[in-house]
Amino acid sequence: MLKKIKEYLSNFKGFSREIWILTLVTYINRAGAMVMPFLSNYLHKGFYFDLKEVGWMMSAIGLGSLIGNWIGGKLTDKIGFYTVILTSLLLVGFGFISLMFLYDFVEISVGLFVITAIADMYKPAVFVAVGCFSNQQTRTRALTLIRLATNLGMVSGPVLGGILIANNSYDPLFWIDGVSCILAVILFLFLIDESKVDIYTTRIQTLKENIPHRQPFFKDVNFLIFLLGTFITALLFFQLFTTLPLFNASRFNLNEMQIGILLSLNGLLIFFLEMPIIGYLEKIKFQNTKIFQIGAIFMALGFFLLLMANWIIVLILSIICITLGQIFIFSFGNTFAYSRAQAGFEGRYMAIYSMSFSIAQVLSSKLSFSIIQNYSFNYNWIFMGIAGVIGIGLYFKLDQNLNKPLIPTN
Repeated sequence: MLKKIKEYLSNFKGFSREIWILTLVTYINRAGAMVMPFLSNYLHKGFYFDLKEVGWMMSAIGLGSLIGNWIGGKLTDKIGFYTVILTSLLLVGFGFISLMFLYDFVEISVGLFVITAIADMYKPAVFVAVGCFSNQQTRTRALTLIRLATNLGMVSGPVLGGILIANNSYDPLFWIDGVSCILAVILFLFLIDESKVDIYTTRIQTLKENIPHRQPFFKDVNFLIFLLGTFITALLFFQLFTTLPLFNASRFNLNEMQIGILLSLNGLLIFFLEMPIIGYLEKIKFQNTKIFQIGAIFMALGFFLLLMANWIIVLILSIICITLGQIFIFSFGNTFAYSRAQAGFEGRYMAIYSMSFSIAQVLSSKLSFSIIQNYSFNYNWIFMGIAGVIGIGLYFKLDQNLNKPLIPTN
C-alpha cells in the first residue's frame, strides 16, 4: 500500500512553485463557484421558468463563455496573462454577488452572459501561464494539475452547496462565489513572482518579432478535426451539469444535496485517477490521438448506459464512463492544442480550443432541454450517444492523418 501511495505522489513532483500557486488559485475559484451545478434547478424551481427558458438562460452562459474566451485569448497575447487573470477574477467576484439581485428572464440572461464572459477570460490566460512556468516534460501533467484543481473544486463545491441549500437558501452560494474569487485575486497578486512573468513576456515578444508570418489556425486541417472532436465530446460532457441533475431529480427523486454528492463522484474519480493515468500513458509514450479515441468510446458508452438507468447503479456506471472519457480526452487535449500554436500566439490557440467548449455549452443545454421537453430524456441520451460515435470517427481520422506511414522515394 505504501508503495502505491509513493507511486501516486510521484506524479506530483517536478512542478515549479508558480504552478502550485496557479493550482491553488484555480481550486479556490472553482470550489467557490458552487452555484453553477444547481443553476438549472435554481431557475426552474426557484423562479418557475419552464425548461425552454432555462435552456435559453443556460445558453447565455455558453455565449458569454464563447466571447470571454476569445477576448481572453486576444488580451493574453497582447497584454499578458498576469493582468488578464487578475482582472477576470476580481470582476467576476463582484459579478457573482450581484447575480442574486436579478429576477426576471432578461436580467438573469444578460447577467449570466456578462459574468461568464468575464470569468472565462481566465481560461486561455491560465493555459499560457502554465506554459510560462512549466517545461516540455512537465507541461501535460501541469495542465492536468490545473484540471485536477478544477475538479477537486467540483467535489467540495457541490457538496457544500447542497448542504447550504438544504439548510438555508441559494443566497449564501452567491456570496461565497464572489468572496472566493476576490480571495483568489489576493493570493495570485502576492504569491506570483512578477519578474519571472517579465522574463517570459520578453522572450515571447522576441520570438514573435522573428516569425516571418503567422499561420492562420483555420489552415491547419488536423487542428480543425481536433476542434470538432473536442466540440462533440464537450457537448456530451456538459450534460453532467445541465440535464443530468434534472434527470436525477425527476427519475430518482433526489434532492439537491444528493445530486451534489452524486455529481461529486466525477471530481473524486478525477482526483484519484487522472494523474496516475496521465503519468502512465506518458511513461509508455502512448499516442495522443489513440488516447482521444479511447476517451470518445467511454463517452459514447456513458450515454447509451443512461437508456437503461432505471437503477441508480447504472447511473453511477454512466458517470464513471463519462468521467473516464473526460480524463482521456481533455487532459491530453490541452497539450495537443498548445503544441499546434506558433510561439507568441498560444493565447489565441488556447482561446479557440476553449471556445469549442463554449459553443458546446451553448448548444448542449438549449438543444437537450428542447429534446427533453418535446420528447423525453431517453431521446436526448440517444442523440448524445450517436454524437459520441461521430466523435470516435473524428479522432480516428485525426489519428490516421497524423500517423500516415512515410512513402519511400526512389
